[in-house]
Amino acid sequence: MSRATPAEHVAQNAFTVHTRGRGFSEITDKVMQLVSASGVQTGIVNVFTTHTSCSLLISENADPAVRSDLERWFTRAVPDGDSIFEHDAEGPDDMPAHVRAILTGVSLTLPVHGGKPHLGTWQGIYLWEHRVDPHQRKVMVTVFGH
Repeated sequence: MSRATPAEHVAQNAFTVHTRGRGFSEITDKVMQLVSASGVQTGIVNVFTTHTSCSLLISENADPAVRSDLERWFTRAVPDGDSIFEHDAEGPDDMPAHVRAILTGVSLTLPVHGGKPHLGTWQGIYLWEHRVDPHQRKVMVTVFGH
């Protein structure tokens, strides 16, 4: 006996985040809007940035001290201008930004449940700019499901 399954659906959209330089930009609401507009009720959403010196992460969204603590920890772990780095074509924050992005990642995949990304109560989605100067960062959101 075969069961009919709802048709699969894919939606893909991009948006730009204008950063102020090193720090966090919350993108939860934008991702929520795009998932909702896709019509997918159950499935997955992939969020991807096309850059090598920023990253995406899920972090606590209630206390900004969490993000400040992360920034201070990374400043200690991967300092700008460290003599260990040869690659500094765009300044002393160039290679440290690449290391930070590699360690934290440029994509996220989340379940979609009830037409929205399934996040915990205190979770938010952030683009983390690792360069000191402001940048425009492209984010691609792909939603798959039914």
